[in-house]
Order: sequence, then C-alpha cells, then structure tokens
Amino acid sequence: MTRFIELSHVIEDGMITYAGLPGPKISDHLSREASKEHYADGTTFQIGKIEMVSNTGTYIDAPFHRYEEDADLSGFELSSIANLDGIVLRSDAETRSINLDLFKDHDLKGKAVLIHTGWDRYWRTGQYFENHPFLTRDAVEFLKSSGAALVGIDSLNIDDTADGSRPAHSILLKADIPIVEHLCNLGALPDNGFKFFAVPAPVKGMGSFPVRAFAIID
Repeated sequence: MTRFIELSHVIEDGMITYAGLPGPKISDHLSREASKEHYADGTTFQIGKIEMVSNTGTYIDAPFHRYEEDADLSGFELSSIANLDGIVLRSDAETRSINLDLFKDHDLKGKAVLIHTGWDRYWRTGQYFENHPFLTRDAVEFLKSSGAALVGIDSLNIDDTADGSRPAHSILLKADIPIVEHLCNLGALPDNGFKFFAVPAPVKGMGSFPVRAFAIID
C-alpha cells in the first residue's frame, strides 16, 4: 500500500520562518461575498492574495539564490527535484555542527539526502532561531564528492548563520545541488526505500520558493 508522508510546514498568515524576515500576509483579493455580484445566485468564488518573501515555510534554494549567473527556479529539471531516491541520516538535535562522520559508509550518489535533527520540534518558537544544527564544510564537501542529488534539513539553516561565507550554500549550489530547508516530520520516514519530492513554482528571476515537500513509500 502506497503511503504519502508530509514533510512541509503549513504556511500561515504572519508566521515567521527566519528571524528578521517578514511573515506572509494572506488575504482575499476577491472575497466570496464580493464575488456574488459577478456570478449566478448561489455561486461564489474566492481569489486569494499572498505577499511574502521567497524564504517562507519549507523552501528550496536554486543556484541563483547564491550565484547571479546560475539557474533560477525555472531552470530546475523536474528529475532533480522530484521522484528522487531518498535517504535519511539522523543526528541528535543537541549536536550543532554535523560533520562528515554522519555521511560516511553510505551510498549517497543520485539521492536526496535528508538530515533529521528533530529541530522542527521548535517550529514557531523562539528556540527555533537559536543554536540550530548545521553542516560543517567537510560534510558539505563530502556530500558534493559523493554525488548527492539534493540535500535537505529540518533546521533553520543548513549553514551556521554566524559564518558569513555560508559554505554549505556556496558549495552545494555551485555544484547544482538543490537545498531544502525547514523540513519537518522526517522522523516518520524510514532510513531509505522512499521517493522524495520538493517542487516549487518555476519562477523566473528567483532563487528560493516554498515547496510542498513529501515522500512516497510503496
């Protein structure tokens, strides 16, 4: 029996994904009440409106997020972000810096590598923004050299936000390896044997956008 596992946070009006960035503003462009004058009796529609920064909720980073000359969201091949063989590697949330030891002895080539830290337990709390787990430079270099197809994490950022050079973003995105941040519910996944999807709208001129990330287990 096929199972679908939700891996995305719900986007809600005003929620903060990343401290310092504004939360989304969700409202009606056309309300159901206002739509009544356009349609037959008993027929109404709602047209919604959202104003948000691209780094909202669970989102994917394309190379353009870091590099102006590289592919934006519209440049993703679907095969790079959908129906990927997935593997989950688990690190204690108390371990801030995740090094290459977590990834050794695993076949990562062509896979969506998802790092489960359990940090999503702090979503929508102040703790989420402080002392989050991240990948070290040696871990990222190992992921690149191992041929990972995509890297995701259930934490605030794949990088240490105190490091302005952002090595994980710089190395992975230069190698055309998409990054998915703010995942959730990775504890519901097996270590392997599932397919992973994280597909954004194909927007020109943007490097990050929310996704409906999910896994399929047959």
